[in-house]
Amino acid sequence: RRGILIRPGPLRRSTLLHHARGHYPLDFYMITDHSDGMGAITDIIGGAPNIMADEQGRYFHDAFNQGGEAAQKAAFELTSAFGQGQISPALNYQPGNPAYKRVWDDIVAAAEEFDNPGTFTTFVAFEWTSLVAGNNLHRNVIFRDGAERAGQIVPYTTTPPLGSPDPRDLWTWLQNYEDKTGGDVMAIPHNGNLSNGMMFALQDDFADGRSLDADYAATRQKWERLYEATQIKGDGESHPFLSPDDAFADFETWDYGNLDATVTKTQEMLPGEYARSGLQRGLLLGAELGVNPFKFGLVGASDNHIGLTTPDNDNFFGKFAAYEPSPERSQHVSKTYADGAPALYSWQYITSGLTAVWAEENTRSAIFDAMERREVYATTGPRMRVRFFGGWDFEHTDALGRTLAVTGYAKGVPMGGDLPAGEGAPSFLVYALRDPMGANLDRIQIIKGWIDAGGTPREKVHDVAWSDGRRIDEAGELPPVGSTVDLSVPTWVNTIGAAELGTVWTDPDFDPTLSAFYYARVIEIPTPRWTAYDAVKFDLELPADVPLITQERAYTSPIWYTPD
Repeated sequence: RRGILIRPGPLRRSTLLHHARGHYPLDFYMITDHSDGMGAITDIIGGAPNIMADEQGRYFHDAFNQGGEAAQKAAFELTSAFGQGQISPALNYQPGNPAYKRVWDDIVAAAEEFDNPGTFTTFVAFEWTSLVAGNNLHRNVIFRDGAERAGQIVPYTTTPPLGSPDPRDLWTWLQNYEDKTGGDVMAIPHNGNLSNGMMFALQDDFADGRSLDADYAATRQKWERLYEATQIKGDGESHPFLSPDDAFADFETWDYGNLDATVTKTQEMLPGEYARSGLQRGLLLGAELGVNPFKFGLVGASDNHIGLTTPDNDNFFGKFAAYEPSPERSQHVSKTYADGAPALYSWQYITSGLTAVWAEENTRSAIFDAMERREVYATTGPRMRVRFFGGWDFEHTDALGRTLAVTGYAKGVPMGGDLPAGEGAPSFLVYALRDPMGANLDRIQIIKGWIDAGGTPREKVHDVAWSDGRRIDEAGELPPVGSTVDLSVPTWVNTIGAAELGTVWTDPDFDPTLSAFYYARVIEIPTPRWTAYDAVKFDLELPADVPLITQERAYTSPIWYTPD
């Protein structure tokens, strides 16, 4: 099943629904409003008496109602004030505020109203908005339950005394929720690329840098079984500095600093920010603590704030209202450093990611259970169909049959699973089918990560299936697939690439004494990026550093090997 995790604000204009209609309907959906300040924006814009009685409240009321650049600037100032602990309590609505409860009740009621099992599933959810001095530690909290359980509580916030920015306190709240209601809930971190190294830290940053312990590792693994690896605020699978031998690592990279651009990024921060390095650090900590705290599957989402999900480059409406289609948006400065220098341009936002779930039916219980067992994968927008199984007995002929899933489950474990004990080297059955309305496939890769005998994290990208009869060259590289992109339209044609790819691959360097993980990455042929569509639509000459071509992709959840 395919769906998307999103965090929008309310719909601003019903007319957008027609113009932003996607190529396909979604199978499931969840709205995750921010935990802190829930309901405040409506009161700020409307000029509620308690807001107008506050100096900061009056400032934001005037700026938002002025619209345009003033409103956009105010939105970022509000985010930064919250992240730096400088927001007025009058604006930081918390549980107990009538407006807070009203918005939460509306979210729960909407999830109940539109849930249509078998056709379209909606979840109750919120975004726990931990922002530590501007460092992003947000988690999406997703409930398996409906109003009968989720309606008994209000979201956990990050503001003391009712809330806390410490993930350990969130996990305690999740446990209390399940104990109180008999329900089921999970948390999904996202945007480690804006955490300045805190997302996959090797120490407890909330306890003066104390070493992590086995309780931390076990608790995090219990509640955070997924990680949002791609979304509108940059791709978070890998980084070219961390993966210099990976030709596809520098994909939609955001590395300017933390969320509000108050602290510039350094190279030392990067290993604590990306999914691949996080998985490697999980192996390190697992060997040390006996439990791997970063044992997560990979999902995608949007994180937009216009109430629209637009994962397609030819119909991208942006993250905020200011970034909806216009001649100016691609060259607009989105964020600045404290000295006024540009930190981020609007052209760096990317289309929404998607979460694909292998579930037995389109219901809350089936989808949630599949997410808990990590049988999920992320795409950067296309609706590719991807299978990934690991085992010890796969044969090359297994990739040729049309009952691939039957073979995969019979002989191995699916994405998100653990390899059982076996002999020899593990083999992996992988298959991808292109988006029926999208681009052909360039290649399938299997990324292996492990910790060598000296305790050093290692990785290797293996091209395992590819199109057009290309051959690996003497340097061990697969030549590029080429390009059919015509930027004057813009468009592309599927005269290169393949509609489907699949194979069985066996690890040629397997060492049974070393822990490892494996996941598949599927790469499409080049297609026009949303900036190319804007350039034609608005007759623009964009600067040379604005990318006009992209190669969309999918990331499966890993399969882990742990020595006896």
